[in-house]
Amino acid sequence: MVTWLETDLFTMGLGFLMLSMGLTLTFEDFRRCMRNPWTVGVGFLAQYLIKPLLGFSIALALKLSAPLATGLILVSCCPGGQASNVATYISKGNVALSVLMTTCSTIGAIVMTPLLTKLLAGQLVPVDAAGLAISTFQVVLVPTVVGALAHEYFPKLTERIITVTPLIGVLLTTLLCASPIGQVAEVLKTQGGQLIIPVALLHVAAFALGYWLSRLSTFGESTSRTISIECGMQLGGSALAVYWRNKGLPANDKDDFKE
Repeated sequence: MVTWLETDLFTMGLGFLMLSMGLTLTFEDFRRCMRNPWTVGVGFLAQYLIKPLLGFSIALALKLSAPLATGLILVSCCPGGQASNVATYISKGNVALSVLMTTCSTIGAIVMTPLLTKLLAGQLVPVDAAGLAISTFQVVLVPTVVGALAHEYFPKLTERIITVTPLIGVLLTTLLCASPIGQVAEVLKTQGGQLIIPVALLHVAAFALGYWLSRLSTFGESTSRTISIECGMQLGGSALAVYWRNKGLPANDKDDFKE
């Protein structure tokens, strides 16, 4: 089982994924964030209000152990990722909006992820908000901006590079998922069953609420589907990277998550 992709290698792998996403962006995408505030704002609200509160509420209602609750909340506070852009394309959503929302949520993650994790999980375990912010900045934002800069100033080179980055991205994503699972295989054998219901509830509810919030905001089917996907699909790898770079996050599993 793949278990060797730890800490620094994992961080580098995720950084490359974010770099490859940045290579597909231009600074015009960032400027569009400012010119299209309402649609992006609803999506941002869904990602950084609805889903974190869902994660918190589910952990509280099911009285998850401290590590499981913290993990669920941390994942729910992370930005969207490249997979949401692919899922939007497959579902015939608004791909341009998906990329735009992913960009905005990635930028917002440097503040929102540590802030929300501190607010929602801080009562359960010690949360170093400053450390989380620094980790998010280093692992998520910097590679994305570097990629966008490369696209801006070296467009011809970038066009050649992005022909191979999807394949590398798929391989890296496989390793980024497989390695952490392999490292906690024994824990999953005993506690994995406890995760099925909360994780399923979190994502089903996030997809549904993201969609209906968009419909209530009078958006069309394509836009609503896009916001639903962005709300429901998070960049879980960033949660793992933040966890590994902030060892104060884990807690023992003897306590339930209670008010």
